[in-house]
Amino acid sequence: MKTGGCLCGAVRYELSQDPKDFRACHCTMCRKVSGYYWAAFHVPAGALRLTETRGLSWFRSSASAERGFCKDCGSALFYRPTGSQDYEVAPGSVDGEVGAKLIGHIFVADKGDYYDIADGLPQRND
Repeated sequence: MKTGGCLCGAVRYELSQDPKDFRACHCTMCRKVSGYYWAAFHVPAGALRLTETRGLSWFRSSASAERGFCKDCGSALFYRPTGSQDYEVAPGSVDGEVGAKLIGHIFVADKGDYYDIADGLPQRND
């Protein structure tokens, strides 16, 4: 079982399933949330258990999604489509080794002009 959480510890979770490989999203909203680009791995409903929630807050970032973050330290942790119980979890929030890797990039047409994508991984515009 893997554990994770925010920088200050006001949000903590346990994963009953190992993280899967993930993609980086370069859309404007993800860049605004993270300050760069956002990457996350999918966790199906029931495979993530929140063990500390005193700092957890949710922000409705669009009609189709909300984002979970720590209101105390500002750590961006989760992305969740509206109506879904599944999570997309930031790999950097996992304690220790993640055991998954970046396999590609999405929404690259929206990427910032302040960085290049030069890792040779697949790139999509959706």
